Amino acid sequence: MTPEAHEYLTKRCKVMRRLIRTHGPCTLQPEKDHSPFRALVRAVAHQQLNGTAAETILRRFCALFPGKKFPTAKDLASVTDEALRGSGFSWAKIAALRDIAAKTLDGTIPSTRAIQKMNDAEIIERLVQVRGVGRWTVEMMLIFKLGRPDVFPADDFGIRDGFRVAYGLDEMPKPKEILAHAERWRPYATTAAWYFWRAANAAKDKKAIKGVNA
Repeated sequence: MTPEAHEYLTKRCKVMRRLIRTHGPCTLQPEKDHSPFRALVRAVAHQQLNGTAAETILRRFCALFPGKKFPTAKDLASVTDEALRGSGFSWAKIAALRDIAAKTLDGTIPSTRAIQKMNDAEIIERLVQVRGVGRWTVEMMLIFKLGRPDVFPADDFGIRDGFRVAYGLDEMPKPKEILAHAERWRPYATTAAWYFWRAANAAKDKKAIKGVNA
């Protein structure tokens, strides 16, 4: 988190000020060395799986391409569906991977250089055309791969739960309700989102400790 984001959020919102005081500085560090192609392949691998299982599949996937740290779209297009299935991808995810490769080759998915010149809305509009890639997946890419500062994925369960905890709500808030609040955190909504994730995780940890000590 930049000092500017810290100062802005502290002044603009008392709830955010409390979260910053409780959880300390934002430690979000985007992995900007990933191309859009690589980021989307990894995102598909992680869909509906825990991190360990997804990384195991990705290691097997990369092993299909000896001598390369990560394959290109052309490399992916050259392997069989059976080989991808053997890596652990489901048939639905294989179809998504095929579309990612095809849309990278035809330019629908922009290059690393091209995507830097696009705004968030343009990136979302372009990438949701890809099979198996929805708005949430693109928003995660904007935050964790591109390091965009003003992204607020209001549909994310963790953020909704963190908002509920931070504001002391009894019921899970709707995305529309959270988005109305998000306007006060712009242009640093990504940092605000990070703090809601921390609030949700802290509440889960506290509940788990109580369960152990009960």
